[in-house]
Amino acid sequence: MKESERSSIALRITYIGLIINIALSSFKLFAGIFGNSNAMVADAVHSISDFATDIVVIASFYFFVSKPGDEDHSYGHGKFETFATFLIGAALFAVGAGIFFNGAKSVYYVYQGMPIESPEKIALIAAFISIISKEALYRVTASAGKKINSDALIANAWHHRSDAFSSIGTAAGIGGAIFLGEKFRILDPLAGIIVSFFIVKVAIAISFQAVNELLEKSLPKKMVGEIRCDICAISGVKDLHNLKTRKIGNSIAIDAHILVDPKLSVTEGHDISMNIENCLAEKYGSGIFVSIHVEPFDH
Repeated sequence: MKESERSSIALRITYIGLIINIALSSFKLFAGIFGNSNAMVADAVHSISDFATDIVVIASFYFFVSKPGDEDHSYGHGKFETFATFLIGAALFAVGAGIFFNGAKSVYYVYQGMPIESPEKIALIAAFISIISKEALYRVTASAGKKINSDALIANAWHHRSDAFSSIGTAAGIGGAIFLGEKFRILDPLAGIIVSFFIVKVAIAISFQAVNELLEKSLPKKMVGEIRCDICAISGVKDLHNLKTRKIGNSIAIDAHILVDPKLSVTEGHDISMNIENCLAEKYGSGIFVSIHVEPFDH
């Protein structure tokens, strides 16, 4: 799939999410403030962070990822997509930490004898609307991300799902605070604290993966083993060494030294290299970067 097609799909899905997030964030913030719910206000802030990460994804695809390689970026602009993924993970972590501290502060105030106002039913309604809409956004965005092999889009999908998880906890806390009486109003901030741990866990996983790619971590060992077998299976390759791999956005880069019969001509050595490149491109996609160095085989 061409980068222009990938970018078109990613931008279309993200614009849909952006519009929904603007409307949902506004309604949840209104419901949290006027419905006396700390959990819903925290949930609204989470949705606002979704809005921010939508902007990051749109900017990365619109200005960078969709552009072909140029004089300054010979390997294309795939790393911008990886960097956007890291920013989304960092934003998720900040949101999770913020929800935790807000909830912990409210719980502390309760134990200090300060009363908590009962949340209103509008906050509960907002939570259920959020669960349905954000889970739907997760499914649509994740499906598109897998289709175009985009880590940034998949990370953004998990940001949507983390908001759905957050709203589930929020709904439980608000519902308990409304229907179980004054003693159970502490469930509202406690719900926010519990959900914050799930958000932070997802954030760390997303950020860790992006940092590994930015630091040029090799591909998984199983995949490297398969690449080694694919190259060695090409006719004319006697042996292989110095195999290096890495990920560049949604593409992969492979560098390898192959050993061939020293009696072969330059043209024959070149043909073997081309066969390797074609084999790997067929298996891993036409956007793959392959660099083959030919050396004479010495018994």
